[in-house]
Amino acid sequence: MSAPRIPLSLALAALLCAGPAFAQQDISKVNGSVVAQAGRPYGDVETVNGSVSIESGASVRDAETVNGSIRAEDDISADSLSTVNGSIRVGRRATVRNGVETVNGSIFIDQGGRIGGDIETVNGSIGLVDVDLAGSIETVSGDITVGVGSHVAGGIRIEKPSANWFPVRVSKRKPKIVIGPGAVVEGDLVFEREVTLYVHDTARIGKVTGATPVSYSTARAPRE
Repeated sequence: MSAPRIPLSLALAALLCAGPAFAQQDISKVNGSVVAQAGRPYGDVETVNGSVSIESGASVRDAETVNGSIRAEDDISADSLSTVNGSIRVGRRATVRNGVETVNGSIFIDQGGRIGGDIETVNGSIGLVDVDLAGSIETVSGDITVGVGSHVAGGIRIEKPSANWFPVRVSKRKPKIVIGPGAVVEGDLVFEREVTLYVHDTARIGKVTGATPVSYSTARAPRE
């Protein structure tokens, strides 16, 4: 017995009714925070003065703010995450197809994250825990921790501060770089300014320029 046929008009009506539930809505503000709700797909999510929150399981294209932080919960996906004045914190098992970037603020990616581009800051620390990074890590004055089990396919670069960056003020403190247990950095590690570089005995790194690695075997790097 064949299945009953659904009239074309009813099928089209059902699709039109269902459409908004699956639409990738853009969210854009000048002042105020924005939220990508749990489990829903979005287009671009952006604000100028305010934070961006991406709840668990949500997907977005580009998440951007100028003056504000970005907080992403577990199991999110995005094309990119970027801010100017603010930190970026990403939960577990996140997928970011391109890069993660801030100027003044820290970046932290939790366990199981997969980042398809680069991770960059100017003034701000960078921390990874069991993260697969296809690109490189770049900063000027931030500390870097490539934590346990992380894999960085590109290299690490600490750039020399430039007077041409005014009005961005760069810290003069010496950055601390830690390559943790079982971590791998395949590319070159290039340091254009003085740093302290700690490399765990079980880690594997590429060629180092501008620093002398200090080996350690404890669960955490030595305190300075």
